Amino acid sequence: MKKIGALLVAVAVIGLAILLANFRVNPYAYFAGYVVLQYVVIATAWNMLGGYAGYVNFGTPAFFALGAYTAIFLIEAFKAPLPVLIVAGGLVSALLGLGIGYLTLRLKGVFFSIATFALSVVLQTLIINWDYVGGAKGFTLIRPPAPFFGNWGVLLFTVMVALAVVTVLVARSIERSWIGRGLAALRDNEEAAECMGVPTLRLKLFATTLSGFFLGVAGAPFPYYVTYVEPSSAFDLNYAVNALAMPMIGGTTTWLGPVIGAILLGTAQQIATVTISSELNLLIVGVVLVLFVVLAPEGLTGLARRLRGR
Repeated sequence: MKKIGALLVAVAVIGLAILLANFRVNPYAYFAGYVVLQYVVIATAWNMLGGYAGYVNFGTPAFFALGAYTAIFLIEAFKAPLPVLIVAGGLVSALLGLGIGYLTLRLKGVFFSIATFALSVVLQTLIINWDYVGGAKGFTLIRPPAPFFGNWGVLLFTVMVALAVVTVLVARSIERSWIGRGLAALRDNEEAAECMGVPTLRLKLFATTLSGFFLGVAGAPFPYYVTYVEPSSAFDLNYAVNALAMPMIGGTTTWLGPVIGAILLGTAQQIATVTISSELNLLIVGVVLVLFVVLAPEGLTGLARRLRGR
């Protein structure tokens, strides 16, 4: 019954998004909503590895950008439609996640984090020197007429709602399954989990692959969103910082935490961008993250559990 209820809620959310898409409001509202929902996908995908399994990933920009540049390649080569770009971006990033999982099998803690950060640097260097997808000078996309809603901003907003709903549903299902319990054991004590018969190797590969897939899915529509993609924008440090901060603010041990963190922090950043300056985004993240580390280290969901237990 709980699964059916979750599916009904998911369908209702997508239906509400389609309904909102038919209202004519300020176009910026759709683009801002797209960014917030994009961060819901990114934060939830990061949490599948960093929160559930306890492997902190600083290479978020690499997976996101790979999804974006996979889309650019397919647009250049085949004029592929958006659904194909999303699936292909996710699959290519998933393969990268699987490869990283194999290459870093014995790395833990800060060493794993450094390896993922190095991956982002190496991949950005390769993209800068690949002229077919724009290289250092960037890639400009001329968008065709939007196939639905008559506007790309509205269409991308609706697509990102659907992607966010699917990502959250998958994360929720994992958390409540034996895989989620295995990942929790891996996070708490990997050696003890191995002694108890938990397939830690397979679970780590599963987490890196699935996390990479959804990060790539989040990046695939990016060329249609900005229309001009350069390596510095696709590999933006903001993605790594926000992917880490949003789950920590909401709570890393539950599927709801990244959603809450992404909505709160993403909305605050969009408001700051409009009212003050986008340069304050990292400052906002830093201040809020420090406050939560000090006052609520388990995030908002952990704080709520603690208050309920009193």
